[in-house]
Amino acid sequence: MYFDDVMDYLEEHGNENTKKIFTRHGAREPFFGVKVGDLKVIVKKIKKDYELSKKLYDTGNSDAMYLAGLIADETKMTKVELQNWAGKAYWYMLSEYTVPYVAQESGYKYELAREWMKSDKEGICSAGWSTFAGIIAIDENETLPFEEILELLTFIEKNIHDCQNRVRYTMNGFVIAAGSYIPELHERAKEVAGVIGKVKVDMGGTSCKVPFAVEYIQKIVDMGRLGRKRKAARC
Repeated sequence: MYFDDVMDYLEEHGNENTKKIFTRHGAREPFFGVKVGDLKVIVKKIKKDYELSKKLYDTGNSDAMYLAGLIADETKMTKVELQNWAGKAYWYMLSEYTVPYVAQESGYKYELAREWMKSDKEGICSAGWSTFAGIIAIDENETLPFEEILELLTFIEKNIHDCQNRVRYTMNGFVIAAGSYIPELHERAKEVAGVIGKVKVDMGGTSCKVPFAVEYIQKIVDMGRLGRKRKAARC
């Protein structure tokens, strides 16, 4: 599909209620408020398109930027391009989902996750934690750096409540990922989850809640899904 066709589709599928919800969560103009389900319809037609994804992301339109992450070809994205995307991800749907979706399947996943996690910019730092959690969720355990993950769990245990708002959210997600996808680190992750307790995050006055890591991890165990990996980052 051509760029103009895609933008026309997005405008046609804009939804005022969705737009209001996204605005409360941090989205800002320009955007149409397209439901993720409607984006997935067009993804089936486009599949992966490296050049189109870059054009869409550069619009600054949140709907187009999110779609860009769904159709991006991670094998062609350069490290600089991914860094640029992280810098432009101005709200959490982009910084914690769109950018990590592509980064964690790229050849730069670890170096970008580590780089971003050290950033003092909230969106970039949260993108780093989300990227690393995504790696844990999809990569085989024998390829994961266990010692590093253990060190990061200890860091979270000691520092999470002093970190920035969305960074706290993604750190909590990292604990859940470690406790859910890595059986060998399950007990340690549960221990950390117990220490940090319920993590407070400003959700922008919405009804969204922060997952309680202890309960979430136990739910995974109760469902018999401990250690069961996701097939892909993007969903």
